[in-house]
Amino acid sequence: MRYLGPAALTAASLVLLLATDGLPDGSTASAVEPVAIVGPGPAGPPPAAAVAAAPAPVVLRATVLADRPGIRPQPARRLFTGPGFDACTAPPLETMTAWKQSSPYGAVGIYVSGGQRGCSQPRLTADWVRQVRAMGWQLMPTHVGLQAPCSTLGNKPKRIDPATAVQQGQAEAAEAVAALRALGLGPGSPAYLDIESYPRGDQSCAQSVIDFTVGWTQKLHLEGFRSGFYSSADSGISDLAAAARAGSAPLPDAIWYARWDGKADTAGAGGLEPGQWSNRQRVHQYQGNVQETWGGATLTVDRDQLDGPVAT
Repeated sequence: MRYLGPAALTAASLVLLLATDGLPDGSTASAVEPVAIVGPGPAGPPPAAAVAAAPAPVVLRATVLADRPGIRPQPARRLFTGPGFDACTAPPLETMTAWKQSSPYGAVGIYVSGGQRGCSQPRLTADWVRQVRAMGWQLMPTHVGLQAPCSTLGNKPKRIDPATAVQQGQAEAAEAVAALRALGLGPGSPAYLDIESYPRGDQSCAQSVIDFTVGWTQKLHLEGFRSGFYSSADSGISDLAAAARAGSAPLPDAIWYARWDGKADTAGAGGLEPGQWSNRQRVHQYQGNVQETWGGATLTVDRDQLDGPVAT
């Protein structure tokens, strides 16, 4: 996952990721929800990074699909509050052991599926998942597939087709579900859709991303899993917030926003309003490409602060 602010996107263009869940507006479908809360307290923030300007708004039409609430995930959300990280490939078990014993982190993002993952995953098996969970790690399953039609990423060339975006989202959700089940991750687990940063202000492009995400969410709910969405605060997250205001549904149950501001919090950024995804439904990727060593083991990671769902 890589965050690109507006300045970086401009430079690149010049030289050439609910049954009982809270709704996007922060309300809940039931008055009381049992939850399993795990994990350490938050880590201190690293040095501050530059903060991008707020994105220009886009006008989106509402995309609404039947959400089959009678068979949506019934298990309580498993929640984690505290520091986490994501790395391009699942680290060796020895590294996970060393980091669990000596680092502040309690959660790790894993790239479980998708045809445009940045790294191979030779170690990511059901046995790896079983062993790291036994160590006490919480997991954030992530899918990297088709990207926004207007994306400028050369290393992820496959794009969403605006004419079939909903169906493509459903198909990729089915792929993610198969991967979750193969790894032994249970019903109610979130699958975070990784939509990397893309140029802002393109209504057609933004609409395609939302249509894809609605299809993705519908299929995950149908299969008994929760939907998550990762993107830059300035592009995908801002467009998702606009889609919520427009009335699109179903939308993801949790968001993972990239804003490399060095702030280890989940206060929100970009076009995200305070009441959107506010019921313990947020992850903030606040710093990227950081090399860290814990217990003698070194990884290059993106740093995250969580207050949201992890795998069950």
